[in-house]
Amino acid sequence: MAQRCTVTVCRDCCCGSRTKHPAVDHDAQIDRLRAELEPEHRIRTSLCLDVCSQSNAIVVQPAPEARRRGARPVWFGLVLDDTVLDDLITWVRDGGPGNADLPAVLELSVISPPTV
Repeated sequence: MAQRCTVTVCRDCCCGSRTKHPAVDHDAQIDRLRAELEPEHRIRTSLCLDVCSQSNAIVVQPAPEARRRGARPVWFGLVLDDTVLDDLITWVRDGGPGNADLPAVLELSVISPPTV
């Protein structure tokens, strides 16, 4: 089975912090992403993605063929509840960047990547 999207979940200083977001089960978010998207899609964690004010951050990278057609990663911030996670999972299953239109409700969670 060819891999499609790669979903990177920030888990460092602010993202994944029970101190900053005590009501969020951060481990359950990753477990759910893995249970619902792997092995077709790759789920990985990352150290700080430098968007701490928007934690929890998730980046969805397009499948290789979509990337070759010009699709780019989509950054999401404030992924703090199951509703946003549900919508994100559905979109990735539908193909993610370059293969499926971003639902209007998810557009509310899109953030700009950090500038270098």
